[in-house]
Amino acid sequence: MQLAITFSILAISIVLFISNRIRADLVALLALLAFVITGVLDPSEALAGFSNSVVIMIAGLFVVGAGIVRTGLAQSAGNLLLKWSGKSEQKLFILLLLITGSVGAFMSNTGTVALMLPIVISIAISINSSPSKYLIPLSYISSLSGLLTLIATPANLIVSQVLVDNGYEKLGFFEITPVGVIAIIVGILYFVVARNWVLPRASKKDAVRDGHKLSPKQLAVDYELGGNLHRLKVPEHSLMIGKKLTDLKLPAKYHLAILKIDRKSMEGMNLLPMTYQEMAGPLSTIQAKDVLYIQGSLTNTEDLAKDYLLEVDDDDSMPDLLVSKQLGIAEVLLTPHSSLINETVASIGFREKYNLNILGINRKGDYVLSEMANVRLRFGDALLIQGAWEEIELLAKATNDVVVVGQPKEHASMAAASGKAPIAGAIMVLMIVLMISEIFPAVISVLIGAVLMVVTGCLRNMDDAYGKMNWESIILIAAMLPMATALENTGGMVILSKGIIDLLGGLGALGVLAGIYFITMVFGQFISNTATAVLFAPIAMNAALSMGANPYTFLIAIAVSSSMAFATPVASPTNALVMTAGGYKFFDFVKAGIPLQLVMFIVMMIFIPIFFPL
Repeated sequence: MQLAITFSILAISIVLFISNRIRADLVALLALLAFVITGVLDPSEALAGFSNSVVIMIAGLFVVGAGIVRTGLAQSAGNLLLKWSGKSEQKLFILLLLITGSVGAFMSNTGTVALMLPIVISIAISINSSPSKYLIPLSYISSLSGLLTLIATPANLIVSQVLVDNGYEKLGFFEITPVGVIAIIVGILYFVVARNWVLPRASKKDAVRDGHKLSPKQLAVDYELGGNLHRLKVPEHSLMIGKKLTDLKLPAKYHLAILKIDRKSMEGMNLLPMTYQEMAGPLSTIQAKDVLYIQGSLTNTEDLAKDYLLEVDDDDSMPDLLVSKQLGIAEVLLTPHSSLINETVASIGFREKYNLNILGINRKGDYVLSEMANVRLRFGDALLIQGAWEEIELLAKATNDVVVVGQPKEHASMAAASGKAPIAGAIMVLMIVLMISEIFPAVISVLIGAVLMVVTGCLRNMDDAYGKMNWESIILIAAMLPMATALENTGGMVILSKGIIDLLGGLGALGVLAGIYFITMVFGQFISNTATAVLFAPIAMNAALSMGANPYTFLIAIAVSSSMAFATPVASPTNALVMTAGGYKFFDFVKAGIPLQLVMFIVMMIFIPIFFPL
């Protein structure tokens, strides 16, 4: 009875996954609850996935990946790849897959995808392409890279241990490598030839590019701030020293506004005075050696500098200097019922209410950047604002008058991590070395990397770390892991496996090898490759021994077939990771994965017996 219930739940889950009407993580949770309600699993078994080290490791890898993006390391790596590939998108594609395979030879496929994911998305955006053209190949090649070394995937270690348990020598570190090299070559060739047919043409991730256009740097370009921003240095003989901005009345006299002040802190025992920034307010008092950032025309700025003995210090980087770890710029839209509509900029007291400056107004493509005080705001106007990142983030919560466009929190985090790409790179290398050397369990190595990303400032804070976790993928994987327990408890996999052996025994060792490979591959589409290897490796060993065949051939076939997890998004954690990021549907994996599996089946039935004779 429980066997029938298990297969019914599995079948219904597959149908729901394919229909794509319900989110994949919700389907997985519904299946988990069904197993408990029907008594197939007890609550502790059903919830075991949420404490599984793989799930914890995936969460940690999201944090590490976020640090790689925040610090600009992903962008730098992408730029390097773009340089190597020249103008050839095909060469870039092959390079990405070769690097993925190389990295995946020495760490888990999940870790490989988590590390490469931000790099690949960054590259896709930079070349104005859809990430969906890259992420399924990334996932599949990372799975195949598990066949390059003994430690690359748990399935290899499992089959090696089964050999040892039965009195045979364990697999050598590179013993499976020839099979893995063939698999990588075939996988890359498959996508080079067929990716335009088997991969979706568009992706909802295209929305990323829209957000990318709203970056502070792009906003500065759109509003043409370059010629309207100026920097003045305050020498020790300046007539402005000791005066408050409210007394200077710069907007009225010069039509200028001071946006921010760079100032050196001389308090305490500072042997190396630290430069800090502050918003310029009415009560700000000018000090010697201050650096003032002015908005207004160059002519008026030069008049101010002449009258108060200041030094003009402009360069081409002026717009970029508005964005720092403390201060930034963003665009806001007036809502239909905003109380700011029909009010002048001067009358709304935006600076006093929200501690933010208005740098410009975008009115249907026409930009107003100077003498804005008497401009009446209209519905549909966009305002370019400047100030502390915290104030920009609070603005959306503080009023219903405006809507903050884009992702200021994201840009604030990137500004905070600016210049820390080498640190993020060092943390990533450290994590990989720890995983390869196996000083700690893989999950601990990943958590060390994740914590270091926060502690070193590669991520702004813990909220930033939690915010970058893809909870849909985490819940999906955690809720699907108990599926293997249900199949094992009910004996479903053993029954089907023995049936294949009985059915194909008459075809000889190669026929049984093909049958075991095929059923392992099929069940690997719904449970983890680790669980698949655990269940099928002993069966393959018994089949080989009973037929007098080479156990190494059969066990290598288990390691290979359990890595062919291509046809469903739940077949592998890597598929689940790229599903959301690439905007894929269930059928996208079916369309891309099944042809590759059939090609691999034929290739492996040729080459496994060559490298490991029956």
